[in-house]
Amino acid sequence: MRATVLRTQTTAAARRPGRLILTGLAILVASFVVFGTVLVQQITERTVRDNLSGTPAATDLVIGSPGEPPPTVNDVRQIRAVPGVAEALARVSTGVSVGEGYLNLQSDPGTGPLTTVRVIEGSYPDQPGEIAITPRTAERLGLSVGTTTSGTGGELTTPAPLTVTGVVDTAADAGYDAYAPDSAVIAWARLTTVERVDLRVAPGASTDAVRQRVTAAVAGQPIRSGAEVREAEANAAAEEVGRLFVLVGIFVSIAVAAAALVVTSTFRIVFAQRMRQLALLRAVGASRATLVAALTAEGALTGLVAGVVGVASALTLGYALPAILRAAGHAVSAPGLPLAAAVTVVIGAVVITVLAVLAPALSAARVPPLEALRTASTTAGRRGIGVPRLVFGLLLAVGAVLAAVATVSQLPKPEQLNYDPSMPLLLLVGSGTLAFFALVALGPLLVRPVLAVVGWPLRQLGPLGRMSVGGIGGAPRRAAAVSVVVALGVTLISGVVIGGASLQMLADREMALSAPTDFEVTSNGGTLPPAVVSRAEAANGALARVVPYRRVDDATLLRGVDKLGDVESGYPTSDLDLAALPSTGDLDVAQGSLADRGPGRIVLNSWVARDAGLRAGDTVTLAVGTSRVEVRVAAVLPGDGPLHAGILTDSADLDRLGVPAAYTGLLADAAGAGEEGRTAGVRALRQAIGGSDGVGLAVLADERDRNDALVRTLVWIAVGLVSLTVLIAVVGVGSTTALSVVERVRESGLLRAIGLSRTGLRTMLTVESGLYGVIGATIGLLLGIPYAWLAVQTLGINAPLTAPALPLAGLFVVLVGLTALAGVLPARRASRVSPVVALGADN
Repeated sequence: MRATVLRTQTTAAARRPGRLILTGLAILVASFVVFGTVLVQQITERTVRDNLSGTPAATDLVIGSPGEPPPTVNDVRQIRAVPGVAEALARVSTGVSVGEGYLNLQSDPGTGPLTTVRVIEGSYPDQPGEIAITPRTAERLGLSVGTTTSGTGGELTTPAPLTVTGVVDTAADAGYDAYAPDSAVIAWARLTTVERVDLRVAPGASTDAVRQRVTAAVAGQPIRSGAEVREAEANAAAEEVGRLFVLVGIFVSIAVAAAALVVTSTFRIVFAQRMRQLALLRAVGASRATLVAALTAEGALTGLVAGVVGVASALTLGYALPAILRAAGHAVSAPGLPLAAAVTVVIGAVVITVLAVLAPALSAARVPPLEALRTASTTAGRRGIGVPRLVFGLLLAVGAVLAAVATVSQLPKPEQLNYDPSMPLLLLVGSGTLAFFALVALGPLLVRPVLAVVGWPLRQLGPLGRMSVGGIGGAPRRAAAVSVVVALGVTLISGVVIGGASLQMLADREMALSAPTDFEVTSNGGTLPPAVVSRAEAANGALARVVPYRRVDDATLLRGVDKLGDVESGYPTSDLDLAALPSTGDLDVAQGSLADRGPGRIVLNSWVARDAGLRAGDTVTLAVGTSRVEVRVAAVLPGDGPLHAGILTDSADLDRLGVPAAYTGLLADAAGAGEEGRTAGVRALRQAIGGSDGVGLAVLADERDRNDALVRTLVWIAVGLVSLTVLIAVVGVGSTTALSVVERVRESGLLRAIGLSRTGLRTMLTVESGLYGVIGATIGLLLGIPYAWLAVQTLGINAPLTAPALPLAGLFVVLVGLTALAGVLPARRASRVSPVVALGADN
């Protein structure tokens, strides 16, 4: 009997491959995602290894290694004299302070197999004091071919001339790069050591023989082959990729767990549709164990087919996409053929499907033989949950709350300096995991109250709305199974959105402190010539605003005659006008208000406030030298002050303290947008600086752009990863709706027979599908917002909690739209069935 029942069930499933695929659709998608992730990691690592080495392919040997004493200039001469050496390039870089900016001067031959640059204008340098620069450097520094400037760098302490002879194209242009032959860099900067020596062996010479001769010439210097160095550089880059994919694996695991939940729900529906058949098997002698084995075998077959199709689809796309990108001119490497990973994914799909089918199979096997006397082949799903499941769910919920409370108790205190987030993060993850499984256990009980709230507007629209809500409420276990997966996805995405917005606000606040404008002109410890400030203020076409400021580094705080704090030399103090800066709105305060700042009122950064023992509202004496002025603390910042100032005071107070009126620096913003506006601003400020000695220009906007790009990249990567769970959820909604349409053929026929139009039936079923998204998104947001707040606080990065209403509302609408869209095709199928055929169907 066992073999007969097993053969009957698996044969019936194999004869209907469409339903087999539909049942295992979530596992198919999960298999595609998992194996696709393996292929993407291979593509990324191979691309990194093939294209991102900084050592030219022609390099045969490399002398010198990080962490070891560097080769000397004399070593370079001895290496070049070794027989069999065709070329020996000393790799060296040195920072150069030019009149109004900074250059990173690097050695490069400019021509030949070991070069990394290409001349696009002028000629490559060949003498000390000659340089070639990148296009962006030329724009930023206002230099061109033939221009001469001066600077100091390396061991050179007195300014020496630098003449631009050419412009070169490079793989990366940071806006401050310059190149020259190694001999020219060494001679100009008066260097005695180099970073390493890249060596090319002469044609026909033995690399091993040359290596032995070089070892004898420069004893003690580590020598590696060029292939070893390129491999090490590629491995370092690939290691970073590996760390990223560890994080990817965590999110993929969550998506796989979501797929298992969807499959469990799907099999409950499928088995409920075949209750009469299963009862007949019981009636003719099949035991419960036999039915469980047969249904589990059907699940294994479903997992096998879904896993094979998912892996094959991922493999096809994994090979096709790099080929398309290479044809478009992108250097993307093809993946390998990871057979072991493919087999593992297929086996995993089978195992997960079998585990997911066990609970529905055990439930279906309990069907009594008398159920075969029913006229319908389906049975109504249970509406509630048993007492053991209720108790277990409540215990999980209590555990989640206790873990959350423990997390809150571990959060950093305002004055805490040393904070380790490891334990709070562990508690938070534990709380979230317990909350999710509590949601799985108690989901059927939560569906009805949530549906009563979110479904109220639909019920007011008439009978069609009430039927849609009733269709969901009539099967709360099914609704809970699908909605929980949607809720998991929404919880993760809302957490990422809130965390990303909080991180962005933190980054904006930090940039408002360290880079409040596009440019800063400083006097390197002195004062700016008045002409520099006046010329900058007159450059209205290129600069939007100019905010000069004064700074003193020896201000002290007194109470009576007692000096406050432990700093001997005093605190850096500035009269920077925050009201004139557009980034002031990005600043927040730990105490007081920035609006109270003015004559006689100061703002302290957090460190100065702690060191001096002051709070907002305290009165104190501000002193510079022998001058004194009474001030009140208007506000305390949560971190550092703008431009690393410890005390912000009004300009009138500095006047009263006898500080000279000459400015020590100025801030400015570009009037135009983009790179062109920024370049115009740089040129205007360089013209304002003119030939003033000791005056430098820093482009703060570049740092701000890098930080913004990093935050955006991190947020989008996180959103992309958690979207895998949402994809599984949408697939689950579609498959659940499709199978429920089959289960309710007679119900649909009855509705059509009493007057419901095809359009009305389609609308009702589509709205039901969308309600899965409404319920899941509602629960997800209710969980996501508090857990996001806890996550932000747990990291200890002092980021303010930001819940962006518009993106969260957009997330809600998109999820509801996607789940509704998933039900469109099943609804169209149901509406096409004739009422007569539907009423006569036995499902």
